[in-house]
Amino acid sequence: MQFGKIEKVEDFLKVLNKEQLAAVVHTEGPEMVIAGAGSGKTRVLTYRIAYLLHKGVDPFNVLALTFTNKAAREMKERVIKLIGDGEARNVWMGTFHSIFAKILRIEGHHLGYSSNFTIYDSDDTKKLIRQIIVDLKQDPKVYAPNFVRARISMAKSHLISPEEYAQNPEIIAADESGAKPLIKDIYKAYNMRLKRSESMDFDDLLFNTYILFRDFEDVLYKYQQKFRYIMVDEYQDTNHAQYLIVKKLAANTENICVVGDDAQSIYAFRGANIQNILNFRVDYPDYKLFKLEQNYRSTKIIVEAANRVISFNKEQIKKTVWTDKGEGSKIGYIKATSDNEEGRLVGSAIFSAKMNEQRPNSDFAILYRTNAQSRAMEEALRKLNIPYRIYGGQSFYNRKEIKDLLAYFRLVINHNDEEALDRCINNPPRGIGKTTLEKIKVTADEHNVSMWEVINNPHTYGVDLNTGTVTKLVNFTTMIQSFTVETKKKEAFEVAQLIAQSSGLMKMFREEDTPEGLSRVENMEELLNGVKEFSERGAEANQGDMEFQGSLEEFMQEVALLTDADENDEDGNDKVSLMTIHAAKGLEFPYVFIVGLEENLFPSVQSVSTRSELEEERRLFYVALTRAQVKATLSHAESRYRWGQFTITEPSRFLDEIDENLIDKPHREHFQQTSSSQIHEKTTTPAPSLQKRKLKSMEQATTEEINFQADNPLNLVAGMEIEHPKFGKGKVISVEGIGPNKKAKILFRVVGEKNLLLRFAKLKILS
Repeated sequence: MQFGKIEKVEDFLKVLNKEQLAAVVHTEGPEMVIAGAGSGKTRVLTYRIAYLLHKGVDPFNVLALTFTNKAAREMKERVIKLIGDGEARNVWMGTFHSIFAKILRIEGHHLGYSSNFTIYDSDDTKKLIRQIIVDLKQDPKVYAPNFVRARISMAKSHLISPEEYAQNPEIIAADESGAKPLIKDIYKAYNMRLKRSESMDFDDLLFNTYILFRDFEDVLYKYQQKFRYIMVDEYQDTNHAQYLIVKKLAANTENICVVGDDAQSIYAFRGANIQNILNFRVDYPDYKLFKLEQNYRSTKIIVEAANRVISFNKEQIKKTVWTDKGEGSKIGYIKATSDNEEGRLVGSAIFSAKMNEQRPNSDFAILYRTNAQSRAMEEALRKLNIPYRIYGGQSFYNRKEIKDLLAYFRLVINHNDEEALDRCINNPPRGIGKTTLEKIKVTADEHNVSMWEVINNPHTYGVDLNTGTVTKLVNFTTMIQSFTVETKKKEAFEVAQLIAQSSGLMKMFREEDTPEGLSRVENMEELLNGVKEFSERGAEANQGDMEFQGSLEEFMQEVALLTDADENDEDGNDKVSLMTIHAAKGLEFPYVFIVGLEENLFPSVQSVSTRSELEEERRLFYVALTRAQVKATLSHAESRYRWGQFTITEPSRFLDEIDENLIDKPHREHFQQTSSSQIHEKTTTPAPSLQKRKLKSMEQATTEEINFQADNPLNLVAGMEIEHPKFGKGKVISVEGIGPNKKAKILFRVVGEKNLLLRFAKLKILS
C-alpha cells in the first residue's frame, strides 16, 4: 500500500493486526476499543478515520477528540499521509478544549459571549481569585488561591454552577467544616468577573458547551447532524462534563467509538471518572467490544510484570496483554539507605548503561510520584555531568516578559479582558497610579461593567480624575484601539511585531542593559518567531482549510490551549527526562527508573484509605512500568526527609506484587566514581529477598525491638562493635558531623553498609 492510495480493505490488512483491523472496519453503531499499553491505539484511530473517508464519509462529519494537541497533531499528520492533504484537513480533530472553544466562538452569542472571548490560563485564574479574596477582606493564607481554584474547578467539571454550589447542603457543610465558608461567594464573584471580562477559564469551555447543548436544542441538533461519526481517545480520562457532552452529541446516530484502557485511568484528582469507560456497555447495550492486547513496545518481562501488578485490581475490564518481543532483562532493583543515596545509585546506573551500551541521554527517564523527589535525582545527575530536563518546570509561556506581551495581544483582541488590562495599563510605566486604577476598579464593580468601559467614560460613571490622568488614559486606549484596527488589515506576525515595538515593552527591556534584560528581549523575539511560524502555517493552510486564517486571535487560542506535553515535546535535546508518573502517560523510553517505591509515598498516604483510591495508585504504577521498552528499574530508600522530618520508610506493597522470577534478587549496589569517565561497582552482602513478611517474624521483631536496651549513640567512635535491633551486629567504620547532624557509617554482617543519623539510631555498644 502506498500513502494516499488506499484502494480496498485488503490494503489495511498489510499494516494492521487482526484485532486492529476489526476495530477499524466496524464503523456503524457504538464501539469500545480497549487498548492495552503499547498496543497501537493511535494507529487504530488514524486508520479508522482514513477508512471512513475512504468509504465516502464527508470529513466535516467526523469528530475526533483527544486530550493533548500533540495527539491530535500526530493523528492528523498520519491521516494526511494515508489519504492525502485535501480532505483530511476538514476533519474536526483536536482536544476537547480546542474543539469546544471553536464551537463556543461560533455559538457563544447564545450565552451572551462575543466570538473574541479570552481564555484564562491557570495563572490568570489564580490571580483573579486572589484579588477577589482580598476584595472580600479575607486572608489569602486561609483561603489559599490554589485550593479555592481547585474547589471551583471540581465544581465546574461536575457541572455545578455558583447558584447550585451555594444551595448544596453537603458542599456548604464541607466548606464550613474546613473553615472556608465563603468559597461560595468567591465562586459567584469569580464567575461574574469572568463574564464581565468576556473571558472563560478552561473549565468553562466544557461547562458552557454543556449549557449550550442543554438549553438550545436547535444548536445541539445542528452539531448532532454535523458530527455523524465521533471518536474519543483516552476515554477513561473523561470527566462528568466531557462524558455528558459526548453522550448528547452521539444521541442520534450512536456512531461513537471510544478508545482507552481502564488500567491507565490515573486522573481522578482532575475529575476523571473511570466509571465512564466501565459503564459504556450500560449506556450502549448493543455496543461492540474490541480488545487490543498485543504490546509492541516492551519486552516480555516488562509486560508480564505489569500484567501481574494490575491483576490485583478488582475494578477492571479483563484483558491479557502479550508481546512477541524478546524476553528482555529482569526488572532492576535498587535499595538505598536514604533518598540522597537513591539519587546517587540511580545516577550511577544511568552512567554505567550509557557507557556500556553507548546509549544517548534521551533513552533514560526517571519517574517519581511527587515533584519534590526530583531534588536528589537532579543533584546526582549534575555531579555526573549528565544533562537532564524536568517536565512541569516553568513554561516558556509563563515567563514574565512573555506574559506581558501576551497580555497586550489579549487586550487588543478583547478590550474587556480585565486581567490583561491590569497587566498592560502601566507596563511600561505611563504615570497611571495605583489610586487611579483602584478608583476605576471600584467603579466597575459598582456598575457591573468592565474597567475598559469606565476608562473610556470616566465622567459618565462619576470617576474623579484630573485632566492629566484622563489624557494618559486616552493615550493608552487610543494605542490599544489602533492595534485592534491593524489586526483587521495585517497577518498575525506583523501585528505582533508592531505591538512589541509600539507598546514600549521591547524598548523597556532593552534599556535595562543587564543580562536579565537581554534574556527577556531574546525571549520576546523567540515568541515573535513563533508567531511568524504560525502566520506562515496559516498562509499554507489557506490553500485547503478556509476556517484557519493564521490570525492573531487564532494564535492566542493555540497558546491558551497548550498542554505540558505539547510544550515539552518541543525540546528535542539529548537529555535524561525527569517527571512525575502522571506527566509520563503517553510517553515511552528504552530505560525507565521508577523511584521512591515506599509505603505512604507510592502508594501515597492520601490514597490508601479506600479500595478505589488504592486501585488508582496501582494503575499509576502500571502506567509507570509500561513506559519502559527495554528495561525497568525500581528503587526505594530506607529513610528520607519528608516535610522536613527524617522518616524511616517501608518498601512499597507494589514491590511484592511482582513475581520474584521477574525481578533481580535484591542486593545493595554501591557505585564509586574513580574518575570523570569511569564508574566502578561494588556489591556488599545480599539483603533478604523481597517476600511478604510473615506475621510471626513481625511479632518477634517487634518484641525484640521493644526489649532492646540502647546505649548513648553519641559515644560511638570508629572501630567499635555494635548491635542494632533490626540490622543485627556490625562494626563502626567512621563517625562524622557534630551535634544533631552526627552520623556513623556502619558495616553490618547481614545487611551490609549503612549510614545512620545518630540522634535517631538505637545502638548497643558491644566492645
